[in-house]
Amino acid sequence: MSRYTATDDPLCYPGTQVLINKAGLRDQDQLDQFEHLMFLTRAEERLPPGDLDYQHYKTIHHHFFQDVYSWAGQPRTTRTGKGGGWFCYPEYIDTETTKLFSQLTDEKHLTATSGPEAFSDRASHYIAELNAIHPFREGNGRCQLTLLSILFDLSGFRMREELLDPSGFMQAMIASFQGDNGPLRTAILSLLSDT
Repeated sequence: MSRYTATDDPLCYPGTQVLINKAGLRDQDQLDQFEHLMFLTRAEERLPPGDLDYQHYKTIHHHFFQDVYSWAGQPRTTRTGKGGGWFCYPEYIDTETTKLFSQLTDEKHLTATSGPEAFSDRASHYIAELNAIHPFREGNGRCQLTLLSILFDLSGFRMREELLDPSGFMQAMIASFQGDNGPLRTAILSLLSDT
């Protein structure tokens, strides 16, 4: 996994960039493997119910990462970034994420979009904005994909996960963080099929 740029982080073991975890692992590769295994285990379970708002999103994060981090489901408290850019500062995370999910609710969670192109356009907007906020210290990408899958289902589309190219999708996310949602819109459209 690519590492974050972060200010002094009390969530990491002193002198390292390894996040303090419930397994006590201090090697990043071992932590990555443990985190992935726990995520896959929880992904086999039903998602917690909710209103698809910010609180529900935090509950989803907690569901996936509760076995790994004591802070699962809680917004980050340190400044982090990737590729020379900073994500939303922690003091604005709650306000910005609440506002974003309120807008998504106003759009009826994209259930009223007319066709695949319109869905992909609006979904790319929300996923890109959520990525820029980056509410959690770790696990944002997996929660973003989970939200995208939920939006697919609610809108009557099937997300063709077998066509997901992780590297290409990551490049699309990077482009969106730099202000270009086009590649992300295309990536989402490529995963979409009518049910």
